[in-house]
Amino acid sequence: MTDTDGMVDLFVIGGGINGCGIARDAAGRGLSVALCEKDDLAQATSSSSTKLFHGGLRYLEYYEFRLVREALIERETLLTAMPHISWPMRFVLPHHKEMRPAWLIRLGLFLYDNLGGRKILPGTKTLNLHTDPAGAPLKTAYTKAFEYSDCWVEDSRLVVLNARDAEARGARIMTRTTCVSATRNADHWDVVVEKADGAQETIRARGLVNAGGPWVEDIIRNTVRINSTEGVRLVRGSHIVLKKQFDHDKAYFMQGKDGRIMFAIPYETNFTLIGTTDKDHRGAPGTAECTNEEAQYMLDFASEYFAEPLKAEDIVWRYSGVRPLYDDGASSATAATRDYVLSLDGGGPQAPLLNVFGGKITTYRRLAEAALAKLAPFYPAATDDWTARVPLPGGDFPVDGVQALVDGLKDAHPFLDDRWALRLVRAYGTEAAEMLGSAQDASDLGEEFGASLTEAELRWLMDKEYVRSAEDAVWRRSKLGLRLTADQIARIDAWIAAHTDETTRLAS
Repeated sequence: MTDTDGMVDLFVIGGGINGCGIARDAAGRGLSVALCEKDDLAQATSSSSTKLFHGGLRYLEYYEFRLVREALIERETLLTAMPHISWPMRFVLPHHKEMRPAWLIRLGLFLYDNLGGRKILPGTKTLNLHTDPAGAPLKTAYTKAFEYSDCWVEDSRLVVLNARDAEARGARIMTRTTCVSATRNADHWDVVVEKADGAQETIRARGLVNAGGPWVEDIIRNTVRINSTEGVRLVRGSHIVLKKQFDHDKAYFMQGKDGRIMFAIPYETNFTLIGTTDKDHRGAPGTAECTNEEAQYMLDFASEYFAEPLKAEDIVWRYSGVRPLYDDGASSATAATRDYVLSLDGGGPQAPLLNVFGGKITTYRRLAEAALAKLAPFYPAATDDWTARVPLPGGDFPVDGVQALVDGLKDAHPFLDDRWALRLVRAYGTEAAEMLGSAQDASDLGEEFGASLTEAELRWLMDKEYVRSAEDAVWRRSKLGLRLTADQIARIDAWIAAHTDETTRLAS
């Protein structure tokens, strides 16, 4: 939506979690908003996380108490708003006698349990690894562990649902649309965008938000063309996915002799996710790859804990993303702050530019609130904070209501098995019923492409979730790519290409 003079209140560059979170928040305050993303939503950093809503236990060692407290409070706020794509998870921290002493870990976990006003998630307890099932996959040298709570989140779905909710509140979401230039005038910005077909459009905006993630510094210098001494430290975080390594639903928090930590997390039913690394990234942000050296490092790290050594041949997928940390001059990538920095350029007679540096997926909603607080003087008619615990699309059900949704879906659609119904509920929540419609047989959903992905679901993804390729569908809106063959993915691509209406949503 735009004003009658053709001007929007706020233009957001970047379709990652920070950009989409800010667009949603602003639109819900009554501002007119436009957002452009040069690729697919969440195509870079925001789909390459460890996929956790967590306080950041290790950040206590760097005295980042404000960041940890804010993140701990947010876990339950977010869990309440999106119980389909986020859920509680228990983490097992084996005590390694050569690492931090047990009393120090217990003190850290006491703070972790109590800093954030925890109400839903259970607290820490001590495990005997020789009797508890969590000890079965581990080396017998590990006898004691601490078990604590954090939350899982489907990171790329989180981004898309924020974009959808922003659009429902009036925002214009443009994917595969590059911001070519932004020129500041006295009271507004002239923003030139280029769509996938090469067509350009100029959008006038009263304010500009640079949420370019790893590209934030490039946008400052080459798109907006202003002088700034602020910059980002690009830190590559890589992950590997292996065949399932243990038979329970708890994750492991592992400490390394080099001071690093690593997670081993149950993933997509049949797999185990291990990550992450912290390496300064020297190339272009889009070139991040999990190297063989990093993969081997993670295998060796986890093999210090697991009784059966992890092998390279068990890796079924690997991914890597670049975290755009604020460059605070830290001596190492591990020590660099994970806190966000919001830098406002302009004011008075000048149209504002807000540059977003850093941030964690857990604090994206608070970051958005802080961004709107910075911009508030320019938008006196904007309403107050509103996003806390407000459901994202499909999330309007209780935190403990997943099984009831699964049962209801199976009753209404008898052809669904438990696994299929659970996958749909975990992806779409209450909207799964709308997507399935009145289907009483699997054939009512059209062609089946493998791994229970049907024509009806693809149409939903194209119509409502900005999907324009098989990669969008099977690696970001879902992780069905782990279960599909190259031929099946190629068939999905061909179907999407044949059914894409260039006049509807493509980059518009």
